[in-house]
Amino acid sequence: MIGEILPSWVASAERFGDAPEETLFPEERPFIARAVDRRRREFVTGRHCARLALARIGVTPGPIPRGERGAPVWPAGTVGSITHCAGYRAAAVASTGVARAVGIDAEPRAPLPAEVLPTIASPGEIEALRALDDADGEICWDRILFSAKESVYKVWFPITGRWLDFSEAVVDIDASGSFSARLLVGDPAMGTRALSGRWVVSDGHIATSIALPRP
Repeated sequence: MIGEILPSWVASAERFGDAPEETLFPEERPFIARAVDRRRREFVTGRHCARLALARIGVTPGPIPRGERGAPVWPAGTVGSITHCAGYRAAAVASTGVARAVGIDAEPRAPLPAEVLPTIASPGEIEALRALDDADGEICWDRILFSAKESVYKVWFPITGRWLDFSEAVVDIDASGSFSARLLVGDPAMGTRALSGRWVVSDGHIATSIALPRP
């Protein structure tokens, strides 16, 4: 699923089931020593997918620690992103020679809880979602918006090292399978306030991606 919405210079791997815990490196085990079973499975399979993706760009498998705010610490010379939701895990990676950042997110194919949407979307975004829903009510447009903003954050944070609130990015969804994001805050490290990405819907999941190329 995730490979459908990534450019050719980004490698990816995905699983709809969990990998055995033996696939973890000893250096990674402390990060989930006290985690509940669900979180352990997410972490293990996410790292497994990450190593499969890294191998596809010629990187020898190794530990992927957890860094600031829980973000993966990628091997030197690479950037990437890991995502997981019920029944799905995926990772996407690229060389720093071709990419500045990669952000992916997966979500269940279900509407957001009613109370969540006003906390992640502006009035203008909510109005745009209504128009999309009028045109195609089978797609959970609110969930795509949420996922797209997650992908925006996963591109923003590794570059800037700063938090980005949902309200600080405005996302415009195109029904054809793409979206654009406008950052309402700037950072010299980003060098841009405009991002573009893609989305896809499968039987049970929604996924979004942003791959920021190196100029």
